[in-house]
Amino acid sequence: MTNPDQFSGNDLPDYRPAAGGIAARARAATLPAYLTGLNPEQSDAVQTLDGPVLVLAGAGTGKTRVLTTRIAHILASGRARPGEVLAVTFTNKAAREMKMRLGQMLGQAIEGMPWLGTFHSIGGRILRVHAELVQLKSNYTVLDTDDQIRLLKQLLAADNIDDKRWPARMLAGLIDGWKNRGLTPSQVPAGEAAMFGNGRGGKLYAAYQERLKILNAADFGDLLLENIRLFREHPDVLRQYQQRFKYILVDEYQDTNVAQYLWLRLLAQAPSQTSPRARGEVGSHSDPGEGAPPQIADSQLAETPPHPTPLPARGEREQAVALGENAAPPKNICCVGDDDQSIYGWRGAEVDNILRFEHDFPGAKVIRLERNYRSTGHILAAASYLIAHNEGRLGKTLRTEDVDGEMVTVTGAWDSEEEARAIGEEIEQLQRQGHALNEIAILVRASFQMREFEDRFVTLGLPYRVIGGPRFYERAEIRDALAYLRVINSPADDLAFERIVNVPKRSIGDATVQLLHDHGRRRRIPLYEAARAIIETDELKPKTRGSLRDLMMSFERWRAQRELLPHTELAQIVLDESGYTEMWQKDRSADAAGRLENLKELIRSMEDFENLQGFLEHISLVMDRDGGSDEDAVSVMTLHSAKGLEFDTVFLPGWEEGLFPHQRALDEQGRAGLEEERRLAHVGITRARKRAKLYFATNRRIHGSWTTTIPSRFLDELPGDHVEITESKGGSGWGGAGGYGASRFDDVGAFGSSYSTPGWQRAQANRGRGTGSGFSESPSSFSRGDFARKRAPLTIEGELVAKSTGTQSEFSLQQRVFHQKFGYGEVVRIDGNKLTIAFDKAGEKKVVDSFVERV
Repeated sequence: MTNPDQFSGNDLPDYRPAAGGIAARARAATLPAYLTGLNPEQSDAVQTLDGPVLVLAGAGTGKTRVLTTRIAHILASGRARPGEVLAVTFTNKAAREMKMRLGQMLGQAIEGMPWLGTFHSIGGRILRVHAELVQLKSNYTVLDTDDQIRLLKQLLAADNIDDKRWPARMLAGLIDGWKNRGLTPSQVPAGEAAMFGNGRGGKLYAAYQERLKILNAADFGDLLLENIRLFREHPDVLRQYQQRFKYILVDEYQDTNVAQYLWLRLLAQAPSQTSPRARGEVGSHSDPGEGAPPQIADSQLAETPPHPTPLPARGEREQAVALGENAAPPKNICCVGDDDQSIYGWRGAEVDNILRFEHDFPGAKVIRLERNYRSTGHILAAASYLIAHNEGRLGKTLRTEDVDGEMVTVTGAWDSEEEARAIGEEIEQLQRQGHALNEIAILVRASFQMREFEDRFVTLGLPYRVIGGPRFYERAEIRDALAYLRVINSPADDLAFERIVNVPKRSIGDATVQLLHDHGRRRRIPLYEAARAIIETDELKPKTRGSLRDLMMSFERWRAQRELLPHTELAQIVLDESGYTEMWQKDRSADAAGRLENLKELIRSMEDFENLQGFLEHISLVMDRDGGSDEDAVSVMTLHSAKGLEFDTVFLPGWEEGLFPHQRALDEQGRAGLEEERRLAHVGITRARKRAKLYFATNRRIHGSWTTTIPSRFLDELPGDHVEITESKGGSGWGGAGGYGASRFDDVGAFGSSYSTPGWQRAQANRGRGTGSGFSESPSSFSRGDFARKRAPLTIEGELVAKSTGTQSEFSLQQRVFHQKFGYGEVVRIDGNKLTIAFDKAGEKKVVDSFVERV
């Protein structure tokens, strides 16, 4: 483990080189133009052309420039022709940018570089040339996700498997995961096959692959999986490409999955010494052929000394494959990546691929790019100190020759609403100082956090854009839920009614909807009224008529309940009784849990409005805001979407245990999950050029209930000399850790004078209500992956369960009061024990008097 103490305080080493002398300047004058301006480490990475090279490129260290310049140097020096260089990227955008930069460096358009592209585009090109060898034709079709799901549904129906209990989308996810690990149907471990269809997952995978061949089709995963099979079963084809590619370059190597790793390893072997496994001969008794090395059994491969970082638990065969092909000495392969930015393990990326590089490619040269050209000194010191707590890393320290700049700030807020208010006020202040909104980003750990920021920005009139996904109210599940509420509010809303009339599925198809349209146009009535009329006739089939009648009766019942129930309770009833919540509960796709969380967040967002009408009017304002792509606007996105981007000012809210690091990652992956979460934190901080501002809330709504949270362990892993604790500008601002054990962020005095308020005093009293002795984690629990909390969370029931007693309140008009959530305010109306209070910062709210104290 890298010792984090080496980064503590102001003891970061000064790496600034002495100014170049006359000899250095004279040497620079003789270099090609594309080599000038490189620092020593970058120059070394570009000009080391022989043998395997690993370039560890930290955030903002000029990775793309190094990779592109290396290709330019290979071509300009005559080491290889364009068609003899294989350059692999992860996105088409990166490939286009690389070609453009190459053209600028070499002074001419780069033509004849057919092997510069993504893994899958290059794999697809190879596959089309040799399609017949894997039972396809060269004009095969690549299925998109919808076609893949449709095909799997057909296979489930043919095997009499209930698609509701075992959704096709879940099977598609499993198959994609197996293909990302390079597993054919016969190689899927029995335990994993049992995860679907009562043990029929492997059989369905095989049937799916067979059906693809009949249709002359391949899915996205086949573009590499079939390549691997092609190379292993046809060594002459593999040898052809090994001889073709004199140089192999790989971008973002830390994000490769097992299939990509195996594909690269096969191509990186010396042509005359291809391993027996590549020929599909491991463990067989066939003649290995003239000049081939001795056969090596799987058991021998499994005994190969692994990298010090243990591999994930896998079957014996797959573990042996993952350890490598026992290849002959590799040729010229250069992989560029950063183990500290490997954050896509949830979609199959294996950080072990980059950690094992020196083991996989003996004699490899490792070059560290540590000079950062993006961020200030305090930001880099904080990020370096934090990531040094990870054990599974190769180790490097980011440095800069820039000024130290502003310290990283950590701010505690009372709750997530105050967090959003505080960040909104800071952004407004920066805007008044001339800061461009385009250079401000809010990076959240979970997408449900975006909702409060979106609502706050609409209230403030601040332009914003959501990157990497739709805005909260534009998500499909939110639009569906809102459509139900819109029909209850206004039965004449045809667009809303048509959207959900068959969601979830009720056997009300397009023909029925068209019939309703025809009837409505003839009678000049809305679809809702047309449906009420048509269910009394015999024009529909009995099953369809029954489903439509049940839906109409439900809407009538919900509309009657609208006057009797709080709108938040009504919304929950509608989602439950309509079957919409159950639809997502039964969906076993990867995003189903997130959709359910978003639905809970939607209901929570309704609490700030007096009635359903007011809430829907607010939504219409949010949806109406649609700035152009050129608009100066704040960027809101998840931390995963932010990789590769940079901004002058970055806000990082939600740094609390259970949210960041995310509890699911800790529960499912143990220490590996914790380390990936820490890498994600490192990525978030290093997106900032000038300012990094971290926030945590003491209370956050989880599953509809207020829960007392504790600051993220990552906050205590930041270096004190580079971090400043500040007071929230959005309200009461209590930032204490809630008594959950030792933390620098328990020092409430550091947050200002708001801790003498009645709200803080009540919170202090509430801290003693929980059980246990506090939250703590020992090193041994980390190694076991045992991250269960030692203390049950405190819940604050608040307004959700507070019921009016009907008795007259003891408060009086214009009386100053304090509410632990909304802060200070003045009573403006009294209705029994319900008070309407004009809060200083939160505006006018209706609350129960039992949650208010006199000032």
